[in-house]
Amino acid sequence: MKLIFLGPPGAGKGTQAQRIQEAHHIPQLSTGDMLRAAVAAETPIGKQAKDIMARGDLVPDGVVVGIIADRIEADDCANGFILDGFPRNVAQAEALDAMLLDKNIALDAVIELAVDPDVLVQRILKRAQESENGPREDDTEEALQHRLRVYEEQTAPVADYYAGKGILRTLDGMQEMDEVTQQIEAALKEF
Repeated sequence: MKLIFLGPPGAGKGTQAQRIQEAHHIPQLSTGDMLRAAVAAETPIGKQAKDIMARGDLVPDGVVVGIIADRIEADDCANGFILDGFPRNVAQAEALDAMLLDKNIALDAVIELAVDPDVLVQRILKRAQESENGPREDDTEEALQHRLRVYEEQTAPVADYYAGKGILRTLDGMQEMDEVTQQIEAALKEF
């Protein structure tokens, strides 16, 4: 099962991806984690990313897609993977699709968690206050509103891109966690 999880910050993508990972024994792939691992392993693409990151620049899409290409070759991805937080824009989605096509791999589904932005902001602010480690620096209402705007402008169009390919399932991310997991499992049975 090769999946992408989409949704705005705080929608529960990471939590749901972990649940699906455990249930289906496929790894949840975080681009940040993969970048750090490639740099630590000193792979050719990791060395390239290290230089870019050392300058404080954003790692270009081609490098990120290259790291994903390397990572999905690992044995633990033989039965599939979950991309959580990537692609972040349509250009990345197109680059990802081209790479997967080169590897003769097809995505099975893209799961989008739809949420009410106003409720989401309140949920994240409440979670930040209850956190053992205290709130993150970007867990302010202003920062959250900005992150949601960026998501709507840049990442939300990715859902339309995959809807056009017939593999998008938009689910109600406002339900309780267990109900969202059940919706995801039901949607995966459609593929």
